[in-house]
Amino acid sequence: MEGHVKVLADYGITNITTNNAAWIDNPFIYVVIVQTMDGAEILGGVRVHIADGKVPLPLEAAIGKMDARVFNLIKSYIDDGTGELCALWNAKKVAGYGLSLLLIRAGISIVTQVKLNSLFTICADYTMPMVKRVGFIIEDTVGSDGGFVYPNENYVARVLRKMNALSLDTADEYDRERILNLRNNPSQVLSETGPKGEMTVHYQLLIK
Repeated sequence: MEGHVKVLADYGITNITTNNAAWIDNPFIYVVIVQTMDGAEILGGVRVHIADGKVPLPLEAAIGKMDARVFNLIKSYIDDGTGELCALWNAKKVAGYGLSLLLIRAGISIVTQVKLNSLFTICADYTMPMVKRVGFIIEDTVGSDGGFVYPNENYVARVLRKMNALSLDTADEYDRERILNLRNNPSQVLSETGPKGEMTVHYQLLIK
């Protein structure tokens, strides 16, 4: 939480609606983190927030006052098991290594363990290519073609509708294969290639 808050503040963003500690004790939230091999430093993270019909998902809290249709949108998928991939961040010191994409893949890979059939997300335009390649599609039934001015006037955030979290049929084939590999083998060591070269990643994604 502290790392996420710091990164947001570095970019002048201080009004994220879920930028607080309330989620830490929520049993319907799972966090995937990137940390150094010695465990001394957390370098990034992402959350999978299960919709329970009681605590609003972050995207509901963020834009519900701007467009109430988002509540019915989420509600229509709750019975089948849905949630939100949210709170993605990585430390500035590791910017450019491609950790955000690795976290997104890892987050999507665990949804079968927590019994979700679909996922939503909300993101800024500059991250759109990354989230679309893993299978999210713009939800144009809310906002202005899915867009909202949020968290401030410098950004346009877009709601992306549920993906089929099981089949991943809307994802690019390469990303789909990487996610399914993590799903089938949640504990493994992989060589990952990012913009700054190769790195060895020790995945431990089994929820015990």
